[in-house]
Amino acid sequence: MSILVFVEQRDARVRSIVREVLGEASRLAAVLGGPVVGVCPAASDPGLATLGDAGAERVLLAAHEAFARYDAAGYTLAVVAAIEAVKPQVVLFGASAMGRDLAPRVAARLGVGLATDCTALAADGGRLTATRPVFAGKAIQKLAFPRVPALASLRPKVFAPAAASGRTATVEPLTVGFDPAAARAKVVRMAAAAGARVDLTEADVIVSGGRGLQDAGNFRLIEELAEALGAAVGASRAVVDAGWRPHSEQVGQTGKTVSPKLYVAVGISGAIQHLAGMSSSRCIVAINKDPEAPIFKVADYGVVGRFEEVVPALIEAVKQLNAQV
Repeated sequence: MSILVFVEQRDARVRSIVREVLGEASRLAAVLGGPVVGVCPAASDPGLATLGDAGAERVLLAAHEAFARYDAAGYTLAVVAAIEAVKPQVVLFGASAMGRDLAPRVAARLGVGLATDCTALAADGGRLTATRPVFAGKAIQKLAFPRVPALASLRPKVFAPAAASGRTATVEPLTVGFDPAAARAKVVRMAAAAGARVDLTEADVIVSGGRGLQDAGNFRLIEELAEALGAAVGASRAVVDAGWRPHSEQVGQTGKTVSPKLYVAVGISGAIQHLAGMSSSRCIVAINKDPEAPIFKVADYGVVGRFEEVVPALIEAVKQLNAQV
């Protein structure tokens, strides 16, 4: 038995979500038995040997110049080739933008089940069971897999990386018969937003604003607080629909699902669609002038007050603390 982990890389750098997935794979392997193996489609080795420290015993490198950036068809072939070579009992992905697109393709190719956006995994009777939120977080679903391999994608910032072991992983080549010319779609161009902060799904701290801010110009307070906290900026759907912020910052059922260590919600009422995207945050701080706002039901700390008064005071307090460090 073994566990296979998809190793996501972007711009020749392994993404942080990989260490979280490897950490959970290592804990499962201690129960199920067998090694933890990674598979990485890339143009060249992005430093895969270091993943031994994160729990991987060996990593299969599917090297192809077309894999410098995400290619859905090619990456699917690479993961399927790794599954055929390793014959794992479990295959794990990070529930990142890439993982959300790739995992269903692999599952469809193999004809096996997939549990997406999981918040817990367990080995029950030697087989994988997965826990995931459904119905916008209003219910929790527990799944078993009738066929192997069992495929699951893991919600970012929920699973802890394994303790550093100081080991190195063996990197082995994986041959993939992929012809880019035969692909039905190809990536023509990728454009990154200038000066973008860390991706929301990977951020440890997020400051989000909602329609309670009243005007797009007031989002400068959200940005100032985020800068003071070293945080990413998020937004509710209402704010994005109004054109105040880009969709890449939207948190919620139709945006991004996040699980930071700290989530600060300013002027956000707490509609169920928004809560579905951030309720698994470790610590939630809500700032709203309405004491009956639903956001307070999930908040660990709540401040009832006008954002014009609360947020500037909070910014100043954080700056003073930063100056003492």
